[in-house]
Amino acid sequence: MADTPAVTVETTARRRGRSGFRLAIVGAILLLLFGVPWWTILASGAQWPTAVMVVGTAGFAAALVGLPAAMMLGHGRRHLDWAAVAGDVLLGAAWVSFVWSVLAQLLKLALFILGVDDPTRSRVVAGAVVAVILVLLVYGYVEAMRLPRTKHVDVVIPRLGTGLDGLRVALITDTHYGPLNRARWSALVADRVNEIDADVVCHVGDIADGTVDAREPQSRLLAGVRGRLARVYVTGNHEYFSEAQGWLDYMTGIGWDALHNRHIVVERGGDALVVAGVDDATARGSGTAGHGANLEAALAGADPALPVLLLAHQPKQIPDAVEAGVDLQISGHTHGGQIWPFNFLVRLDQPVVHGLSGHGERTQLYTSRGTGFWGPPFRVFAPSEISVLTLRRE
Repeated sequence: MADTPAVTVETTARRRGRSGFRLAIVGAILLLLFGVPWWTILASGAQWPTAVMVVGTAGFAAALVGLPAAMMLGHGRRHLDWAAVAGDVLLGAAWVSFVWSVLAQLLKLALFILGVDDPTRSRVVAGAVVAVILVLLVYGYVEAMRLPRTKHVDVVIPRLGTGLDGLRVALITDTHYGPLNRARWSALVADRVNEIDADVVCHVGDIADGTVDAREPQSRLLAGVRGRLARVYVTGNHEYFSEAQGWLDYMTGIGWDALHNRHIVVERGGDALVVAGVDDATARGSGTAGHGANLEAALAGADPALPVLLLAHQPKQIPDAVEAGVDLQISGHTHGGQIWPFNFLVRLDQPVVHGLSGHGERTQLYTSRGTGFWGPPFRVFAPSEISVLTLRRE
């Protein structure tokens, strides 16, 4: 039955109410992100000259307005890369400024206890905050743009056959090829993975932010990555913001095995290992036809006596792996928090932020901090990594 005019009006009003509520939440967050640093650096007892207050306040106001504008232009329908870069930088700087402005209140308290009065006390705190912000942003940018460190981890899998003992799995994930062109960085990562000379190379999702056409100049370097036995890939949540099937087809086209709820079997020394992959946890809700994590389908036809290595983008997909008796799940997604202390917020959504962990009687989970970065081109106290997992029988 068609909606009556009254029902239509009520539905429209409800939608507007929800939109207004979301805008209010975003506005409150922006005011906190910029208001706390403004208060700490400029207004809280420092008694700066009028010119400093005016110029500083104008700068904060411009950033407050510029951040949402740049994010909408860069990550909205228009997809303007220059705006996305500007918005991402502002977002990272705002987060760092907010965090260290809050922590600076401890310094202010200490100075108060020591008898340091205003405006000296507030000016010392303001200077310290500005210095820390600048140092961390420079450090974070260098960390984000550098060739990731190689992290070696031994993983004991009791069911592993003797012929597979010592098999090496190279793991890259969350490359997030995006508006900031990192083709040179991508080439360095590919060269480093090839130097490792791994048996199995895995890309565990979030390959790019954007379509294949837009990000192919950066992702094409993956075609030259070598694996002795296999190169495998699964989707992450960011593929479902653009064209997940397009990325699956692209990776297949450059010679990788796209594990879209399926598995392959690799063999060495007369023993075999099932390497399975599932879609990201958000795939089903994305509305992309034919997509949705399905571990049962991924393992269909696999010999249950063989050990299983599972690629699943998000650590919180581990319960299905435990139930299915998977030996090792490898994941990314968390970025290790990327910019401290965001790792504590990540922990609210994920069972693990990084590293090797045990789940159930058999299943282990390795969570990578990620090879690239998302959004803000900064990594603060959360270094990127290329992970090398050496599978051991005992």
